[in-house]
Amino acid sequence: MAKKTRYTDEELAEFQAIINEKLRITREDYAATMRVLTNQDSNDVDDTSPTYKALEEGSSTQTKEELVQMAQRQQKFIQGLEAALVRIQNKTYGIDRITGELIPKERLRAVPHATLSVASKMQRKK
Repeated sequence: MAKKTRYTDEELAEFQAIINEKLRITREDYAATMRVLTNQDSNDVDDTSPTYKALEEGSSTQTKEELVQMAQRQQKFIQGLEAALVRIQNKTYGIDRITGELIPKERLRAVPHATLSVASKMQRKK
């Protein structure tokens, strides 16, 4: 029996559905994070009123920095998922970019934007 070199169209359709759902959720989360960062969901005067409490300002700054980092991670995740959709269209999805072998389905279900198997990832870290 010949070794399987790519996932079938049915399998790719399953992965595409998983990716589309993750994209939907992540885009919603990203939009919510951006609304908080730009004070769109608030009628508050936080961005215009003078604040004299240094501790509050420090806490507020830290929270904004954490939100910015979260937004950046979400954006990177979205880009990874979109790239995975392109690989599905090209029928190259799920192929380890180092070994050329198929990445196990379990890994792709957990990390749908993966381009390396766990073994390749561990080998690369050494």
